[in-house]
Amino acid sequence: MNHVHLDHNATTPLRPEVRELWLRELDALGGNPSAVHAAGRRARAVIDEARERVAAVLEVREEEVIFTSGGTESNNLALVGSLAQSEPPAGLLTTPLEHPSVLETARSLEEVGYRLVLAPVDELGRIEAAEVAQLAGREGVELVSVMAANNEIGVLTPLTALGEGLALLGDRRPRFHVDAVQLLGRLPFRPGEWGADLISLSAHKVGGPLGVGVLIARGNTPLAPVLTGGGQESGLRSGTENAPALAAAALAIELAVSERASYAEAVGQLTRELWTAIESDFPTARLLGPPIDAPDRLPNTINVLFPGVEGHALVARLDIAGLEASAGSACASGSLEASHVLLALGLDETRARAGLRLSLGRNTCSQDVHNAVDILRKNIPSQPARR
Repeated sequence: MNHVHLDHNATTPLRPEVRELWLRELDALGGNPSAVHAAGRRARAVIDEARERVAAVLEVREEEVIFTSGGTESNNLALVGSLAQSEPPAGLLTTPLEHPSVLETARSLEEVGYRLVLAPVDELGRIEAAEVAQLAGREGVELVSVMAANNEIGVLTPLTALGEGLALLGDRRPRFHVDAVQLLGRLPFRPGEWGADLISLSAHKVGGPLGVGVLIARGNTPLAPVLTGGGQESGLRSGTENAPALAAAALAIELAVSERASYAEAVGQLTRELWTAIESDFPTARLLGPPIDAPDRLPNTINVLFPGVEGHALVARLDIAGLEASAGSACASGSLEASHVLLALGLDETRARAGLRLSLGRNTCSQDVHNAVDILRKNIPSQPARR
């Protein structure tokens, strides 16, 4: 059975050209990048080139690019490494919609004495940038951490407006971290406009290999390491670097950025077609997050509430039928708990378990959309038409 993969927010297929480069470097490299002999120097040169390419395509300085094992480690390093510059009870402001790698880390910091401030969101997942900036100033927080694009409902954060609001705090301005894992390659990446100090990325969300992340630390933002040992990555991320994977990740990031406009147009059109078909066939279905054509929505993501349907059970049925989807964050997909994102929108426990996330990707085609809708028709109970 050929499955329709509509879970690209969880991971994306490895691009063929990225795989080819990765395998070629695996065959060619045999040295530890920290070694001074020829094999080690060759591996170090590959890492240096990967850093140079990532910095160039993202328009940041090479020394601002820190390689990690993924978005989760990048987020942990941003939060823990940044707040290590301040003593408890320094404050961290974030939102209830964040990825578990931010929320769980924030709660761990709270347990050791740091103050956690959660900014409010409305029923569509939106924040008011000016209000959040004012809250940060009023609470005296040292770090603001928000995701650029929500992985479950696709709502975008007004990063430029938030960055401008934080800048108005002057000497009281907190450091600003952006989890841009779901944004890269889908919408413009503009760290200069955001005013962000720290930005997290993940290669496997853009057709790169699993196990490679990036943390951009702009303007010599002070950080303390989470992993210590050999002092790699300028002392911020110890551990022998995976040079072949870093080379492949750099290529994936380059390709994603270069194809961003065509991706947004093509995938955005397919996503709208998918929602139009669902809305027609399931009159009581509800689209969560901003309206389908809203400018503050990811072009590839919809989260649909089917009344009376339990999300995790539906995902299992759909998988058997040939449609790969999810009921929330991939990191929590094995949990039967209600989605923390949907709860934050004001849904009760029952409805917060009923959301179905469908996220499209570069390889999604019209036939995939048609097949997905057909599978949904066969696996979701018929619903009464609107009166």
